[in-house]
Amino acid sequence: MTEHEVIINGIKVNARYSDQAVNEIFLPLLKRWTKMQAEKGGRLLVMFAAPPGAGKSTLLSFLEKLSRSVPGLCPVQAIGMDGFHRRQEDLLRHTAVREGKTVSLVEIKGAPVTFDLERLAESIRLAASGAVCGWPKYDRLLHNPVENALTVDGDIVLLEGNYLLLDEDGWRDLSRFADDTVSLRAPEAMLRNRLIERKIRTGVQQEAAVRFVDFSDMPNVRLCLTKTMPAEIQLGIDETGEYHWEKGNPMD
Repeated sequence: MTEHEVIINGIKVNARYSDQAVNEIFLPLLKRWTKMQAEKGGRLLVMFAAPPGAGKSTLLSFLEKLSRSVPGLCPVQAIGMDGFHRRQEDLLRHTAVREGKTVSLVEIKGAPVTFDLERLAESIRLAASGAVCGWPKYDRLLHNPVENALTVDGDIVLLEGNYLLLDEDGWRDLSRFADDTVSLRAPEAMLRNRLIERKIRTGVQQEAAVRFVDFSDMPNVRLCLTKTMPAEIQLGIDETGEYHWEKGNPMD
């Protein structure tokens, strides 16, 4: 078992990955991308889509660390789409309809409408071109993005997000910039529990956390589970948190 400690969006996270997942899933993926990057001879952009609560940000930070510790692998750089949340003050000024009620966008923060899709698409295009460019990160404690928190300069860039493979207008065009795509699925009940725990870690009381997750997060979870386009590589997580292949095992 390998332990991984990291700060994700301002929150300390402790994750554990089994030796089986590391040796049979994560290392083969890194070897796949190392080979693809060498063949391309330029920056490789991999899109990694998963629903809220699946642990994608933590996993990609682990893949980044793992790629730098194993000889023969091309180091990867992990970035996320969460930095393209519209700012809190903007969300407070706008509304949407959820469950037949008009609500402030801040109440459904994390839904596709709460992201700046146009800016995200342009930034992905720039990163895919191989340019060295700034990239924002989202801070859950500040409730806002931090601009140019990262500099995209890696030969292999792993971009994670909920909606990178969303089968809806505008969103489905993003994948044309990707050299490879990965999707990750997990049981809905497990995702709900993880999201509630994450909300509590930001200082929210349990009752309020449950209310927020059920109203705001779970519709996004279901959207990802039902409307994510097929990826070249499809992974799953079971109720115990163990990873498995669903499609596209590089070891086959």
